[in-house]
Amino acid sequence: MRLIDREEVARRLTYEVCIPIVRDAMIAFSRGETKQLLRSMISLSEGRLFGIMPGAMGAHAPFGAKLISVFHENFSRGIQSHQGLVILFDPETGTPVCVLHAGEITAIRTAAASAVATDALARKDARRLALLGYGEQAATHARAIGKVRDLESIVVWGRSPERAQDFAERMQAELGLPVSSAGAVREAVANADIICTLTSAVEPILKGDWVRPGTHLNLVGSSHAGPSEVDNDLVVRSRFIADSREGVLNQGGEFLRAKAAGLIDDKHIVAEIGQVLAGTIEGRRSPQEITVYKSLGHVVQDLASAWALYSKPDLPA
Repeated sequence: MRLIDREEVARRLTYEVCIPIVRDAMIAFSRGETKQLLRSMISLSEGRLFGIMPGAMGAHAPFGAKLISVFHENFSRGIQSHQGLVILFDPETGTPVCVLHAGEITAIRTAAASAVATDALARKDARRLALLGYGEQAATHARAIGKVRDLESIVVWGRSPERAQDFAERMQAELGLPVSSAGAVREAVANADIICTLTSAVEPILKGDWVRPGTHLNLVGSSHAGPSEVDNDLVVRSRFIADSREGVLNQGGEFLRAKAAGLIDDKHIVAEIGQVLAGTIEGRRSPQEITVYKSLGHVVQDLASAWALYSKPDLPA
């Protein structure tokens, strides 16, 4: 059995490689060509989760599972919040053939998926990015969004002004474009064309009143029912698109909170992103529309990325 460690994943699964892989996987998912169960999430204690995500890329295609822990306090320890394994099985024999570092795959494919959604839903002239959060996903999203839009500036907000400033300085040096920190969420998003919410917030940190018409948002930080990064007003005002309709109906914190308040119903999810990518449902309809991509992540994104690393030796090595 082959082992692909974190260093190899980081080296070979570049955004140029991962973005088209994830795009194709999301289209296949929404066409019903893949097989997967709704992921199981076990709450271990406050801020700590264990998830099990099984699936198959098709009827006679590679299959496997992701076993993942989420420990939010790991950021302060200098290690990834997501730790785990992706296990691949051969489609012909059912033999387990590869184990891969799930934390690094998750970090890259999540940002790649947001980049795919941004490319499909953000205005073509979107140039200003706001990142709410300064953890690992903030860095991966800055890198990935820059692959689909010609960014001219990035603003970051986080609960610690010192850490936000440190992040801004590091990313400016890496990306070669202006990156600044903001002292408040409202300030961070005031001029944004694209907003990514990437926090462990339990209660909303972003209000709909603060978001300009025409903005696109990727809601990423809340990965299960309960925590919500944005308020009900923003959900109601937006054209709301899911990575997985079933996933959001069961585990999409922001959507479920607005639904419980009686402000929306299930029809408020106008499409899965795979349907938009396939051209069967329209995404953005006007320059003034606020679009939301709710990211929970589904295992087909992980399996497609993992299988490419395992089966394609011509990927960057």
